[in-house]
Amino acid sequence: MQQSKDSPSLGELFIELTRQMTTLVRQELAIATAEMTQKATRVGHDIGILAIGGAILYAGFLAILAAVIMGLTTVLPAWLSALVVGLVVAGVGLFLVQKERAALSREDLAPRQTLDTLKENAEWAKDQTK
Repeated sequence: MQQSKDSPSLGELFIELTRQMTTLVRQELAIATAEMTQKATRVGHDIGILAIGGAILYAGFLAILAAVIMGLTTVLPAWLSALVVGLVVAGVGLFLVQKERAALSREDLAPRQTLDTLKENAEWAKDQTK
């Protein structure tokens, strides 16, 4: 069977397929990078909120502990006043830390969109080489 002059040769088709696959891989890497950057930004935000919760826990412990203990010593013994205030402040801080820790554990760090696209591209490449 003779090949038409307008039809590309097998070698030319293979070169074109290789070029397209290279372009596709580069584009997928760019998408994966963008997706991971987006996820890292969200995780960074959650970690920031977690740190703020810890700072509030510490600041609350120092400020409220001193003020409320002094006020409660008129009604309760000093040691009991300190215990009550310490438990309340620790409870608030624990709530904030657990809330943000749960948000971090729900975050899926894998680039799911990119992985799905790579699977589709692999199937497409298989079909092109058949």
